[in-house]
Amino acid sequence: MESINIKELNDRIQRESSFVDILTMEMNKVIVGQKHLVENLLIGLLANGHILLEGVPGLAKTLAINTLSSAVDAKFSRIQFTPDLLPADVLGTLIYSQKTEQFQIRKGPVFANFVLADEINRSPAKVQSALLEAMQERQVTIGEETFPLPEPFLVMATQNPIEQEGTYPLPEAQLDRFMLKVVVTYPKKEEERQIIRMNNAGQFPKATAVLKPEDIVRAREVVKDVYMDEKIERYIVDIVYATRTPQDYGLGKLAGFISYGASPRASISLAMASKAYAFIKRRGYVIPEDVRAVCHEVMRHRIGLTYEAEAENITADQLITEIVNAVEVP
Repeated sequence: MESINIKELNDRIQRESSFVDILTMEMNKVIVGQKHLVENLLIGLLANGHILLEGVPGLAKTLAINTLSSAVDAKFSRIQFTPDLLPADVLGTLIYSQKTEQFQIRKGPVFANFVLADEINRSPAKVQSALLEAMQERQVTIGEETFPLPEPFLVMATQNPIEQEGTYPLPEAQLDRFMLKVVVTYPKKEEERQIIRMNNAGQFPKATAVLKPEDIVRAREVVKDVYMDEKIERYIVDIVYATRTPQDYGLGKLAGFISYGASPRASISLAMASKAYAFIKRRGYVIPEDVRAVCHEVMRHRIGLTYEAEAENITADQLITEIVNAVEVP
C-alpha cells in the first residue's frame, strides 16, 4: 500500500513541479552563474522561509531577487537600511489629513511579496526588530489596526561581511528567524567574462512573468505533502542534537568549539528545506542527500562558536561538515 502511495505521490510531484525548470530558466537568462544562489532562493520560496545572503558587494544579490519577482509577476520592494532609518520607514505610519481631519494609514515598503532588506546590519536594533516581527508574525500593526502581509511573502536580507564600521550585527535570536543563510561567492572566470560581454553590449535580458503569486502558494501546499520517512526525521534530529551534545556522537573534540547548539527551529527548517529540495529535484520523497544538500545553509547561522574556535579560525561550516560526516546515514 505504502509503495503504491509513494508512486502516486511521485507522479503528482513530477506534474506539479514542472514549473521549477521554467522558473530557473528565466532566472538564468538574467543571472550568469550563481546556480547555488538561485537554487536556495527557490528553496526559501517553496519552503516559506526567509533568506539571509552574505557576500561582498556586486555579486548580483539584489538582481537575483528582483529577477525572481519579475518571473513570478509579484510585487517587489527594496529597503536600503541605513543608521538613520526608522521602523515607520519600513512598516508604514499614520499620516494626518487636513482635508478629512483624520489620520490615514500609509503602508510601508514591507507590504510586498518580495522584500529585499539591503545591508540589514546597517540599521539599529529597533528597525531590525520591526522587520523581524513582520517576518515572524506575517502581519504588521500600524496604530490600532493590524494588517496581514501579502502571500507569498519572502524577505531576502543581505549583509556585507567585510565592513565593521557603522554596522549593527544581527543578534542570534534574530538570525534564527531566517530559514537559510547563503554565502554568495565570486563567479568563475568564464562566467565573469560573460558578465563583461553583456555589460559592454548593453544588452540586459529581462525575465518574463511565467508564474502568478497564487501558483507559489499552491506549490507550497504540495511541498508539505512530500513524503518524509521516520528514518529521515531521526536523521535530522541526530544532526541537530550533535550540535548540542557532540560527545554523544563521538565528536567530543568539537565540544570546546560550540558555545550553543541549534534550536528546534533548525530541525523544522531542515525538514521543510529538505522537502523543498526534493520537490525542486522533482521527487515525491526525501532522501538523506536532500538533507545534506541544505544542511549548511540551514545550520551555519544557528551554531554559536566559542572564542577558542575563533582563535583557531574554525568556522561553523567546518563543524557542520564534521557533524554530517559523523552522524549515521539511514
